[in-house]
Amino acid sequence: MAIQNSTHPIGPNGASMPTRELLEAAADEVWRPYMYHQTFDGADAAQTIAEDGQQPSVHSSGALCCGTFGELLQGQLPVGSVPRDPHFLVTMPIALFARAHFMPIAGTRSVTVYPSHKAKAKRLAESLVIALGASGGTLLLQSELPEGKGLASSSADLVAAARSIACCFKLKVRTSLIEKLMAEIEPSDGVMYPGVVAYQQRACSLLSFLGQMPPLAIVGIDEGGTVETVDYDQRRGEISASHRAEYGQLLDRARMAIRQGDTATIGRIATASALLHQERAPKKHMNSMLKASEAAGALGVIVAHSGTMVGILLDRMAADFPQKLQSVLAQVSPFDDSPKIYLTMTGSH
Repeated sequence: MAIQNSTHPIGPNGASMPTRELLEAAADEVWRPYMYHQTFDGADAAQTIAEDGQQPSVHSSGALCCGTFGELLQGQLPVGSVPRDPHFLVTMPIALFARAHFMPIAGTRSVTVYPSHKAKAKRLAESLVIALGASGGTLLLQSELPEGKGLASSSADLVAAARSIACCFKLKVRTSLIEKLMAEIEPSDGVMYPGVVAYQQRACSLLSFLGQMPPLAIVGIDEGGTVETVDYDQRRGEISASHRAEYGQLLDRARMAIRQGDTATIGRIATASALLHQERAPKKHMNSMLKASEAAGALGVIVAHSGTMVGILLDRMAADFPQKLQSVLAQVSPFDDSPKIYLTMTGSH
C-alpha cells in the first residue's frame, strides 16, 4: 500500500520539504511562542533573528517543548511504502512541558547540565553549540513530564535544550539539524513540530504534518515502572504484513480524522493501535480501561506504546463532557485511585 503524503511531500534527496500548512501552524498563536527559534528552511545551520523581530516573552528566561501522551498510533508501515525505516508513530501533543534555560560561558565548548543525569541533553547541547560555532555553557532543565513513562520526556528535553541555545544566541535553528542531532542519540518523538505529525522515530524524520488535534482530555493511569527508549526499540520485533497493512489504513484514517476534527474516529484509531500493540507490550489494565471507556461513553483508549501509561479519551467540547469525565473517574477508581487528567495541545484555527 502506497502511503499518500500530499501534505508534506518528500524531496529528491529524501528530506521532507516544508509546506504552507506546516509554516502556518508554526505561526499559529498557540504554537508560535514555542516555535520562535526554529525554522523549516534555509541551507545554513541557523539564521540570525531580525533586529526588529519581537521575541515572545515566554522565551525571555528559556524555551519550552510540549510532551505527548504516548501515541495516537504506532507501528510499522508496509515495506517500500515510505522512504527509510517503516517504523512510525502519530503524536498526541499535550499541555505538559519541558523547560530549558541556557547560559553561555565564553571560551568553552562543553556544556554542564543540571540535573546532572540528563546525559542525552548534554550530548545534544554540546553537538549543537559545535554545529553553530557557539560557546558552551550551563544548561538548566526542568520538566513537568515524568521520565520513562512514554510522555516524550527525553525528546522534549532535547528539543527544549536546542531551542534554549538558539534563544540565547538570537538564532533560528533548522528543525532538520535538531532532528539530525537527536537521531544520533535515540529514537525520538515528533514533538519539535507544531501539531500532530506522522513521524519516523528511528530516523527522526517527518512523514507528514496531519494538522491540529481537537480539544481532548485524557484520563491517564500509570501502570508503574519505567521504559528506556533505546532498550525498548532494540528488543521489539518485526510486524506481520497483514498488520503493516492495517497500520497503513489506520494512518490514512488518522490523516482524514484529524483534518476533519472527527473525535469519534480519532478514538477508534487510538483504541485499534492500543489493541494491536497488546501482543508486543501488553498493558495489564487494558481490559479494565476498555470497559471503563465503554461504560462512560468515552471515545476510546490510548496508550504509551513504549511506556507505562494508559488513558481514556474524551471530547472536551461535547455538551456532556463534565458528566462523562466524572463517569470515567468513577469507573477507573477501583483499580487506580490517582488518575491524572491531560489536555491536548490544540491550535487556534
